[in-house]
Amino acid sequence: MDIMMDFTPYIGLAVVLYAIRRTRRVSNRFIPIIAVLLGIGFSLWENGLNPEAVLTGLKYALLGIGTVAGIKYFLEKKEKDPGNEDRKQA
Repeated sequence: MDIMMDFTPYIGLAVVLYAIRRTRRVSNRFIPIIAVLLGIGFSLWENGLNPEAVLTGLKYALLGIGTVAGIKYFLEKKEKDPGNEDRKQA
């Protein structure tokens, strides 16, 4: 149960960042800045004002950005794979 509590903020941040990425109102270059602000903000709310909370917030932000980039790479590679249609027909 403790492992779920560790991953919940990270997964929540990744979902929010992916939703922001899919909108056209926010440029993709601002996503890392938004991730850092949201990650540190949540961590400060969760742990109080201390240096460990800031580091935990940065960890949440980096994990969230990495997850969004991984999903983006996976989906774009799947769309651009020209041999993908040939395999489906065979």
